[in-house]
Amino acid sequence: MSLAEVIKNRRKTLAISQQDLAEMAGIGLATVKDIERGKGNPSIGTVSKIMEVLGMEIVYKVRQTI
Repeated sequence: MSLAEVIKNRRKTLAISQQDLAEMAGIGLATVKDIERGKGNPSIGTVSKIMEVLGMEIVYKVRQTI
């Protein structure tokens, strides 16, 4: 599942509008719309703000190699 799908699905599960998400995260509505469409190139900071509002977290880990 792409980042766009994860954000959109979680937002809908929480019954939060795109406008409300933008306001709560302190970002522009156009940014939320672009991210959910898979457009644009959001910074980690922007994604982090959205994830915080949605009750999610970004996890960094080293990939396992064979």
